[in-house]
Amino acid sequence: MKMPQKSWIVRGGIAVAVVAAALLLWLLLKPGELPNGIIGGNGRIEAIEIDVSAKTPGRIRDIVADEGDFVKAGQVVAHMDTDVLNAQKAEAQAQLAQAQNAILIAESQVSQQQSNRAAALAGVRQREAELNAARKRLTRSETLAREGATAVQERDDDQAQVEGATAAVEAARAQLAAVDAAIGTARSQVIGARSNVDAVRATIQRIEADIRDSDLRAPTAGRVQYRVAQPGEVVAGGGRVLNLVNLGDVYMTFFLPETVAGRVALGSDVRIVLDAAPDLVVPAKVSFVADVAQFTPKTVETQSERQKLMFRVKARIDRQLLERNITMVKTGLPGMAYVRVDPGAQWPARLTVNVSR
Repeated sequence: MKMPQKSWIVRGGIAVAVVAAALLLWLLLKPGELPNGIIGGNGRIEAIEIDVSAKTPGRIRDIVADEGDFVKAGQVVAHMDTDVLNAQKAEAQAQLAQAQNAILIAESQVSQQQSNRAAALAGVRQREAELNAARKRLTRSETLAREGATAVQERDDDQAQVEGATAAVEAARAQLAAVDAAIGTARSQVIGARSNVDAVRATIQRIEADIRDSDLRAPTAGRVQYRVAQPGEVVAGGGRVLNLVNLGDVYMTFFLPETVAGRVALGSDVRIVLDAAPDLVVPAKVSFVADVAQFTPKTVETQSERQKLMFRVKARIDRQLLERNITMVKTGLPGMAYVRVDPGAQWPARLTVNVSR
């Protein structure tokens, strides 16, 4: 019976020692109480994620950026295969040459019809002159016929010449009108040919734009987080190839109860302390406060239930500070965010900013 009692005594002593050590550790690590006007909440570092995608369907030729690489805005990170686009461009350039040749042909037709018009106009003037001469002869014949100085047959012949000359003038004028219509048609063909040239040039510009877009570029500076596709794969239009993290737009998302969230104003000062670097205090500003609560119960009637409401808050870190420390920026890190809801409140010594702005 003595051995079991001694064993229980030893076990109890060990338990007391463990509890005492845990209590001592908690007292040593316990943060100081926050002053009035400053509140805190648990959060996690996040950043804006951007997908680098293919504009048009195609095969990935190669990817020149690896996971974890830092890239600059506009830097080429991947290439799409352009064999089909280059063939389309060559075809469009051939069509452009044909369309430009069609303009020359249409313009030559206009020049030819203008020459025909000059000849037709001269013919009209010649027929009008013949008609004028025939009318004068008819006038003389009619005078002489009334005086009996000439035969009636001669007057009738002159009358017939006038009618023939009149018909010839009308025919010449009709021919002139036909030539004018032909000139209008030829000019329309010139306009159509020029429009075809403009259309083909626009097609070439579109294809060239697609070829340029086949060089996939980073829309902003950041770090390659992961590859979505691999070289040789075929992706659809808008298909993702790479995922970037914009390290110039980093913030901590944290949650505050509804009893204090209503006191948080946009632009309020924030101090961020990460679990991975508890000695560093990072400055930030409140950039967003949700207007809809999270974890809301179905029925909110009592004060205890209202205190369960949590609101999402974002604290954005200064861009210049991020750029100076971009190689150290990591997303997904947990930590604490402390917000000064009272502008007159003083930050405690342990929350003094010690990261260079």
